[in-house]
Amino acid sequence: MSSESSFRGDRFFLSNFYEAPIVYDGIRYGSSEAAYQAQKCPSEEDRRRFSELSPSNAKELGGSLTPREGWDSEKVGVMTSVVREKFQQHPDLAAMLLATGDKPLVERNSWGDRFWGTDLDGAGENMLGKILMRVRDELAKARSRIMIELRVHRAWIGDRIAARSCP
Repeated sequence: MSSESSFRGDRFFLSNFYEAPIVYDGIRYGSSEAAYQAQKCPSEEDRRRFSELSPSNAKELGGSLTPREGWDSEKVGVMTSVVREKFQQHPDLAAMLLATGDKPLVERNSWGDRFWGTDLDGAGENMLGKILMRVRDELAKARSRIMIELRVHRAWIGDRIAARSCP
C-alpha cells in the first residue's frame, strides 16, 4: 500500500500551512497552523494576535513564545482538535481527506521535524499523519452513520407513500 507523504502539490490540503480559515474557540484563524500556534498562549488577547497571521508567521511567532503551563502534555490533543475542526468546517477538504482511502498519511519533511512528521528517511513519530488518519476514520464513520440513517428514512417514507397509494 503506498502512502501519501510530503504534503505538497495535490496533497498540500493535508498541511497545516494550507490556508483554510477555521473558527477555533471563538476566534477565526486563517489556517490550522495559526489556530494551533495560538493555543500556546494563556490569554484570549494573546491568541487573537494569531488571527491575521500567515501560517509561516504564526509558526515563527509561536516558536518564539514560552508556551503556557502544561502545553507539552496538551499539544497533541490540541492539534487533534484543530485538525478535526479544519475538516469539519470544510466539507470539500473532508471529501479530499476521505478520498485518500486507507493509505498511510506521512508528513515527510526536509526540515527535521520528527515529532509531527518524519525526516526524508522516514524516521520520526509522524503525529500529524496519525491525527489525520484518525480524523479520516472519524469522518468515514460519521458518513456511514448518515448513509444508514438516510436509507432508514427513505424506507420509512416509501412505506408511508405505499400505504397511502393502496385503495
